[in-house]
Amino acid sequence: MRATDDGYVQPGIGLISVGWMGKLHSRAYQAIPLVYPELKIRPRFVHAADTAADRAGYAREVLGYARASTDYREVLADPGVDVVSICAPNMLHREIGVAAARAGKPFWIEKPVGRDAGEAAQVAAAARAAGVVTSIGYNYRHVPAVERVRELIAAGRLGRITNVRAMFFNSYAAEPNGALSWRFRREEAGSGALGDLLSHVVDLMQYVVAPITEVSSLLSTVYARRPILPMGSATHFAVIEDGEMGEVENDDYVAALVRFGAGSGGAGSHAAGAVGTLEASRVSVGPQCSLGFEIYGTDGSAIWNFEQMNELRLCLGRAGRSGADHGYTTVLGNSGLGDYGRFQPGPGNSMSYDDLKVIEAKKFLVAAGGGERRNSTIEEAHADAQVIAATAASARDGAWHPVAPVPGATFGHS
Repeated sequence: MRATDDGYVQPGIGLISVGWMGKLHSRAYQAIPLVYPELKIRPRFVHAADTAADRAGYAREVLGYARASTDYREVLADPGVDVVSICAPNMLHREIGVAAARAGKPFWIEKPVGRDAGEAAQVAAAARAAGVVTSIGYNYRHVPAVERVRELIAAGRLGRITNVRAMFFNSYAAEPNGALSWRFRREEAGSGALGDLLSHVVDLMQYVVAPITEVSSLLSTVYARRPILPMGSATHFAVIEDGEMGEVENDDYVAALVRFGAGSGGAGSHAAGAVGTLEASRVSVGPQCSLGFEIYGTDGSAIWNFEQMNELRLCLGRAGRSGADHGYTTVLGNSGLGDYGRFQPGPGNSMSYDDLKVIEAKKFLVAAGGGERRNSTIEEAHADAQVIAATAASARDGAWHPVAPVPGATFGHS
């Protein structure tokens, strides 16, 4: 990576796909010098690509990329590009991820890194063979309150973890006339709520609690037909009245019973034998982005939900006979939680989803530059995909399915 005379590192950024997430990656890179000035990282926007020419033009004219094209291969071939953000749809993750690895470019890719565990394994193998640093868009890990719960579990403050409830309830498909975008087609998206939403739940629980070792599950599709939406004409939030109908090919809802194993250290050492329920729905009426968990241990419990991202409910210690006033304390965001102090000057001020991407971008660039590796890795994304694969298999036959382990996927538990 290029360096300046005053000691700043200037990684050349390549961007593939300039939709909402591509813009968000770009804003996250821009914020790094402001939020983490001591790192002396000042990203340069070198080359962006999108199959839509107007989006490619936007990347050059508005976001400030020096070059733009409609072929992602031009980004990977550009010698000025040091690292790549891959924000394309699921169906392209395997192809572009493998190509980025073979081009020797460290990459930050949005989840779920392919449509299934097989595709995730191919990307992981290519990255491993090339020796490139990877980072995955599991941004909810970086919530300061979530990081605090992880620390409490690792320190044994909740005692032995006994049971977990975690869910991601979203309403983006609650409207029956919501457009039949690529997210509802197996060829483009793979699974539905299972891969799109439950993958976040799985990653969060494996990161905060311990590896998931066994799954029993069910899937259901609530709306079997939706109005057809041409690719690229709008988003999956679009509503179409009286349109031509097409078949929904994947799941709207998933529920899973899980068993946790023991990591070799950290949080996982306190969770051997824990059990839990995981759920995800894209058709829930009411919840908008309700990703949350309840984690119970022999000495305490913790409750958090993304819709109240900056609040954490904690109960530490057993009440016994003197528990007349025992219960939960609501902890507001403060400088003692994760990277909160990087974004807000005092307690009670709110961080945002966008701020989580800044943390994620920082972790990626630090790792890509040879520094500390606290980023989500392709091995961990592959491990998450193996849980999703076991969940899908269980839904087909109704049996408990073991989760295939992935070497190198520690989730920080070792």
